[in-house]
Amino acid sequence: MAKTHVNVGVIGCGNISSIYLQAPQKFNILNIVACADIDMDRARAQAEKYNVPRVCTVEELLADPEIDVVLNLTIPKVHAEISRAAIKAGKSVYSEKPLGIERDEARLLLEEAEASQLRVGCAPDTFLGGGLQTCIRLIDEGAIGTPVAATAFMVGHGPESWHPNPDFFYQVGAGPMFDMGPYYLTALISMLGPVRRVTGSTRISFPERIITSQPLYGTRITVTTPTHVAGLLDFESGPVVTIITSFDVWSHKLPCIEIYGSEGTLSVPDPNTFNGPVYLRRAGETEWSEVPLTHGYTENSRGIGLADMAHAMRSGRQHRANGKLAYHVLDIMQAIHDSSTEGKHIDLNSMCDRPAPLTPGLHTWEDDQVQ
Repeated sequence: MAKTHVNVGVIGCGNISSIYLQAPQKFNILNIVACADIDMDRARAQAEKYNVPRVCTVEELLADPEIDVVLNLTIPKVHAEISRAAIKAGKSVYSEKPLGIERDEARLLLEEAEASQLRVGCAPDTFLGGGLQTCIRLIDEGAIGTPVAATAFMVGHGPESWHPNPDFFYQVGAGPMFDMGPYYLTALISMLGPVRRVTGSTRISFPERIITSQPLYGTRITVTTPTHVAGLLDFESGPVVTIITSFDVWSHKLPCIEIYGSEGTLSVPDPNTFNGPVYLRRAGETEWSEVPLTHGYTENSRGIGLADMAHAMRSGRQHRANGKLAYHVLDIMQAIHDSSTEGKHIDLNSMCDRPAPLTPGLHTWEDDQVQ
């Protein structure tokens, strides 16, 4: 009798692991059977809290023949290394964002996975939530006419005031673009399709940061990656999009994302969330209208991308939060930084399909359910 679930092993039991370890409560196809971490005490604590039956080393987890998918929740600089190890062990992999911190390592990961006929998935999966799926439906139905431009802003003054160990946010492979950019870029691609050309400008505004959170209060951080990143994106489908990500802004009144069309404007919710609100203002109207959400999964549903991949593994279709999408996002982020350094436009070599929209409502994979 065929399995009706996919066995998942988690590598990395830090802050983000808690919401993923709750995913089987929402998505029955997921069965988390083991977790591993370089800190075994941390792995044991998470396993006990979320009823994971087995705690093991990374090597033991990779060698376990019962595990179908490795959920890679390690720090960004080892994402590609751990994901490649999973592929080498004969397992599909779903990674936290970004896919890697360099194009070459991420490209090699995808090549090895394709050669082994294994899946690569990658966060963020917030674009599968009710808020952004409602926006996608509105655009597809022509609510704002033809999209011609957009703006996207993620600005604040960094995580050192709240994160318990914020040093890595200010090192190569992180910064505001690599940390938060994937949410915004993935949302934009899910609505508008892929990007063909990038222009960027970046700076390090404060070479040193002081942690004001516990337990490292007062510790100084040397900043090695840009903390204010501005990009101009030419999309294959036509829109010209401005994106700014920054850890250097004390306060602002900027929107998260707005899509400007030939017949109106769409105000898009925070792409780091699954909910709304969604606002629409058509040409000639004098007020914004809040649009009721047409799709489910409006609470924190991290793991929905992994569940979608698990169903796709059973049905044979393409999963939505896939490796090509994640690589395209990585390529865009790298290109913005490259453009600033080299002083020129960067034509992208990568491409991806716009992820297939979900059908309205809470239940989205009826055709893919294993009988």
